[in-house]
Amino acid sequence: MNAATIARLENAERIGPAPVEVKVSASPYVWRDPTKIPRLPWVYGRWLLRDTVTAVVAPGGVGKTTLLAGMALAMATGRSLLDKATWEGPKRVWIWNLEDDMDQLSRAIQSAALRYGISEQDIAGHLFVDSAMEGSELCTAVEVDGQFKLLQPLYDAIVNELTLHGIDVLIVDPFVSSHEVEENANSKIDKIVKAWGRVAKAAHCAVVLVHHTSKAGAGEVTVLSARGAKSLTDACRATLVLNRMEVEQADRLGIDHDERRRYFSVQDDKHNRAPAEKADWYRLASVDLGNGAEGRPGDNIGVAEPWCPPDPFDSLTTDHLYRVQLAVAEGSYKAHHSADEWAGYAVADVLGLDVRGKKGDRARVLNLLKTWTDNKAFKVEDRQDKNRQWKKFLAVDKWANEAPATPGKGVAVQGVAVEQQSATLHPAPLRGGGIAAAAGNRDAGVAERPATAAPRVVFPAGNPAFKPILAPGETGNEPIPGWDD
Repeated sequence: MNAATIARLENAERIGPAPVEVKVSASPYVWRDPTKIPRLPWVYGRWLLRDTVTAVVAPGGVGKTTLLAGMALAMATGRSLLDKATWEGPKRVWIWNLEDDMDQLSRAIQSAALRYGISEQDIAGHLFVDSAMEGSELCTAVEVDGQFKLLQPLYDAIVNELTLHGIDVLIVDPFVSSHEVEENANSKIDKIVKAWGRVAKAAHCAVVLVHHTSKAGAGEVTVLSARGAKSLTDACRATLVLNRMEVEQADRLGIDHDERRRYFSVQDDKHNRAPAEKADWYRLASVDLGNGAEGRPGDNIGVAEPWCPPDPFDSLTTDHLYRVQLAVAEGSYKAHHSADEWAGYAVADVLGLDVRGKKGDRARVLNLLKTWTDNKAFKVEDRQDKNRQWKKFLAVDKWANEAPATPGKGVAVQGVAVEQQSATLHPAPLRGGGIAAAAGNRDAGVAERPATAAPRVVFPAGNPAFKPILAPGETGNEPIPGWDD
């Protein structure tokens, strides 16, 4: 409907019900070859897309400025610094920060450059940084005498600058400082964000609006945690949310509570144009800028680096489980971790772990026992202890060839048939100084399987939790990696 038609309709409402002819036409869809439709113009992983706006929502102090500095350097160099792809080579990135001065911004950028070995030449012509604290203020919308007004000439000037330098990504941090409008006014915030969308489209770039969570947004950060008007995140293509590691997560992973503040996750909480990605985890590493003088230490600045939560089954084999089952079957072990005769001590002895001195080892054993019990490698049964008190004990349920002892992702759980049967123990690595490794012989110390046990078999190759062969260069005596403090 064009402007002339709209004017006639408005005039008709004022002067009376005079008939006005209005034409609306539907356009037949033109069939297209799907292979000829242009691919979505992703810039960075599946987080940033050209012609669109992405919001980044995080509470204060989690590490968003640090993460953004790392993202900017990754895109400017074209390197996968944070385990995200920068598509089609290095990009030009413009950081427009409205709350930090250049010294603080430089600390974040230079510490990341030190951590990842990036030189001045690596980013020459690809990184642009401005600070409102240094005079580069930004105000895109105002309210004057109660009247809302978008400052369109400023948007146009931004488009011109983006186009002039071929900027691929513009980061505005924080969004709340980029306008003078009540942040709870949904209709007005919607107009501002959509104006940024037009900027992204006109300059063929990705725009990132960084935003804080509300004070009431305690607990897990989601798209609904954003401060102020909901229309901000509604109008964005994607919303990346940052969450610090929770106490419960730290306990499961054996991470000290003081250290957990160094770990945070990032996830797209909208993912309305791409498949939902699992959360990406990062750790804040400390980097010394080397700017100390006269015996004084330099500044230690946090730098985001990719981090993967340890898998309790990493480097374990079917034979590890079998030896644990033997140890449990031959002893009398209680199921609860607070008991003096806890079954976890038997697991630790077999795998060479220290559940008394290392939180990470204890958390790992708890995870192993829970998963093995869930998958029926073990069961909990009531028995009388030596004092004739009824207690819960751990017992073997199904031996390693009968029960899936891996997490649900394992091949064994998916119904893959076993390859062969054998009445004897198949040799396998025992990393961590298990029963055989402690004796200096891979077959030493292996008790005979109980007569009631089912025949022993070998799980198929490729099972991600059980690897019954040594990797190149391994001896079988290596410590099990991934969970040491």
